[in-house]
Amino acid sequence: MKQARARRRAGRRPRQPEPKEESRPTLRLAIDGEVPDPPVVFHSVGRERRPGPQGVMVEVVRLVIVGLFAVGGWEVAARLRPEASNELLIGTLLGASVGYVLGGVFGRSTATAVSELERELRRVPAAEILAGGIGLALGLVLATLLAFPSYHLPRRAAYPVVGVLYLSFAYLGYKLGRAKSDELFGLFGVKPRAAGTLSGEVVVLDSSVILDSRLIAMVQQGFLRGTMLITRGVLDELQTVADSSNAGRRARGRRALDTMILLKRDPAVDLLLIEETRPQGEPVDSELVRLARTRGATLLTNDSGLAKVALALDVPVRSIHALAEALRPEVVSGQQVPVRLTRRGKESGQAVGYLDDGTMVVVEEADHLLGDTVTVTVTNALQTSTGRLIFARVAGDSGEVPPRRED
Repeated sequence: MKQARARRRAGRRPRQPEPKEESRPTLRLAIDGEVPDPPVVFHSVGRERRPGPQGVMVEVVRLVIVGLFAVGGWEVAARLRPEASNELLIGTLLGASVGYVLGGVFGRSTATAVSELERELRRVPAAEILAGGIGLALGLVLATLLAFPSYHLPRRAAYPVVGVLYLSFAYLGYKLGRAKSDELFGLFGVKPRAAGTLSGEVVVLDSSVILDSRLIAMVQQGFLRGTMLITRGVLDELQTVADSSNAGRRARGRRALDTMILLKRDPAVDLLLIEETRPQGEPVDSELVRLARTRGATLLTNDSGLAKVALALDVPVRSIHALAEALRPEVVSGQQVPVRLTRRGKESGQAVGYLDDGTMVVVEEADHLLGDTVTVTVTNALQTSTGRLIFARVAGDSGEVPPRRED
């Protein structure tokens, strides 16, 4: 009976976990062919950790303050009990302890202030900092000149007045220097904002973009800046257009020359004329591509053929037409837009006009409305390599072509 009871009790006991249960994940990883992660040793992390620059600054400031407070504690103890060496030691230790606590607080505050100052200086251009320093120096000089009469005041009133003068004029000079940095450097013929050092800040100009009236607007709005290079060949092309017998081409050429004068005066860009000798028989387009490639610059052109050649030679290209095309709103079929018809089209009865963004509109059966501004209904829009081409019909037209009269 006792043996039967012992067997029943043994059967009711919970099974003990197998000793190899904890090593199953390791065995599974070994079976799958994966390498288990190495064990993490926590005690070695603290030993390999190195203090950053802020931590070094905190410790340096704390060391300086501990030294100052230790000397101060020794001086206080020496004045109270100059002949007792124990009191001198206690005073030195107390001063060092107080300096250790206050040094940590002051060191962390100093490190935070220095970090904030560093981030602020990174956001401010170097030219503005230099101009602010020049303005600060001029403000201090002016404050020194104005401070001489203040020394005739009583001593208690003279020093506060002199301090306020120095602080006020130093701050005013720094702010004025930063605000007028472009004009200040412009007195010496320097354009700090045009100092292009990054990729894309040096641009080679083609005659097609100078003839485009939108170039100066892009510069004024900040889309283009830095150093702009123009070759003698491009300048000759502009001069040829400006001297053209055609009134329209002559007006465009003269407007392009005026654009160059505005670019020369703009503080955001630095327009430079390249006087390099061109090989005999080399086209102007080849010269522009070669110049952009050797200078590491970006070619700015509206000529699609020149842009393809430059891209084939791994020269970065920008195009005002491409930018305008990307920003141009979509014109859908059935939309009505006003357009001024300026000339006849290639086909009989067609008239051609242009939208405000330069898109060509071909209007069917509207050659009798040349010179008028009419509302047209868009029938189709095609995308070509040179831009967008829109076909339209005069609004209200039924769409039927009137029969031609036979002679």
